[in-house]
Amino acid sequence: MVITMENLNAQRACAVAGSFYSDDKTELSTQIKSLLQTATKFEEQDVQAIIVPHAGYVFSAQTAATAYATLSKKYKNIFLIGSSHHVSFDGASIYNIGNYKTPLGEIQTNHTIVSQLMKNSLFTYNRDAHTKEHTLEVQLPFLQTIYGDELNIVPIIIATQNMESIIEISKVLKPYFDDKDNLFIISTDLSHYPDYEDANVVDKRTLNALTQNNPQEFINTIVKNEGSNTKGLVTSACGWSSLLVLLNMTKDENYKYEIVEHKNSGDTQYGDKNRVVGYGALRIYMQSDKFSLTHEEKEELHQLAKLSLYEATINNKRIEIDESTISPKLKQHLGAFVTLNKDKRLRGCIGQFEPNQPLYKVVTEMAISAAKFDRRFNQVTEDELKDIEIEISVLTPRKKINSTNEIKVGRDGIYIVYGDKNGTYLPQVATDMKWNVEEFVRSCCEEKAGISPSDCKNAQIFTYEAIVF
Repeated sequence: MVITMENLNAQRACAVAGSFYSDDKTELSTQIKSLLQTATKFEEQDVQAIIVPHAGYVFSAQTAATAYATLSKKYKNIFLIGSSHHVSFDGASIYNIGNYKTPLGEIQTNHTIVSQLMKNSLFTYNRDAHTKEHTLEVQLPFLQTIYGDELNIVPIIIATQNMESIIEISKVLKPYFDDKDNLFIISTDLSHYPDYEDANVVDKRTLNALTQNNPQEFINTIVKNEGSNTKGLVTSACGWSSLLVLLNMTKDENYKYEIVEHKNSGDTQYGDKNRVVGYGALRIYMQSDKFSLTHEEKEELHQLAKLSLYEATINNKRIEIDESTISPKLKQHLGAFVTLNKDKRLRGCIGQFEPNQPLYKVVTEMAISAAKFDRRFNQVTEDELKDIEIEISVLTPRKKINSTNEIKVGRDGIYIVYGDKNGTYLPQVATDMKWNVEEFVRSCCEEKAGISPSDCKNAQIFTYEAIVF
């Protein structure tokens, strides 16, 4: 055997232990276990991918832990994908000469899969892409804590910004993604380096674009962010190329991108709110065909809406909610409308369509808005409260359809998107207007979304239902 520098460095040593995270095994293990135990809990799903940040643990580990805590099964292989901070070339680099190491021990690389991927010319090994790179390394202690020695990884660094190459990489990886026994982890931070308030605006725009499961929508949003002249903004997502790899694998299928956490460095004790980095955590899974709420869950939402309405009207305050007491399903990110009726007549109605907040938060906020900010009415007074009836409409997760024949008038709401244009009609619109499916779709596309008739035929259509109670 010829001894080379490559052989001598076959185990990829830590690059950022002691700086991004602790290099003490006991301290690191204790920290991660604590973060996982205290992370917000969500309803169990068959998670196919997660999106997590990769900054120093004092800034982003809590956000990352929220996504990792949603993993509820073992996987045969875990594909780690991040965009290079150090090199640029037309392709991706895979570590094919050994395994990775952290203070918690060694992690096995699946060299069989690595060899298969490297049959494609876009996948090579570039030593400089891995030696100092932190984007994958900071994820490994979480995985080691969860899975111990039962861990096989495929470490991939995306080094290209060429869209055709990104799409080709997605096509090569797609068969592995379709294997439900594999997990894909996309490593990226969000906005760099606006102030705290601007970061929240930019990050929410980026995260909402991801929830659309549409590569072009995501690209359009990145371009929009860049053109917004936001002071200090360098990028909306340093791992945008890796995110596009994932989006190109999930597009046109009924995958849900669920936001489970969003913070930025200004939310930490070490952060400077004048110059922040954004962090988002999402989990991606195939949506079930039917979303429903139990009687108890509906009653819980009704009670939250009522308490929120009363507290805002009487004391001009928001209720304090212990999230640990909330039913898991009510933490899903869904849109909702809250309608206030008095003597069977409308007294206020405001809703939120975009699924970018937990449902229970949407309902409490919309109850307040319907009482105070519906411009068609005066604010609800304390004397009126005893006569107010609350109606809640929860919008179920969107489902992409391939034909308008799948739309049922009166049951389905529609959401239509083409490029950066979009519009929606709630289910009752078609019924109220006495439209058939063709009229329903045409009006939403042309009049509501402002999409030209020629482009409407190529627009994406999603359906959803409204659970009214």
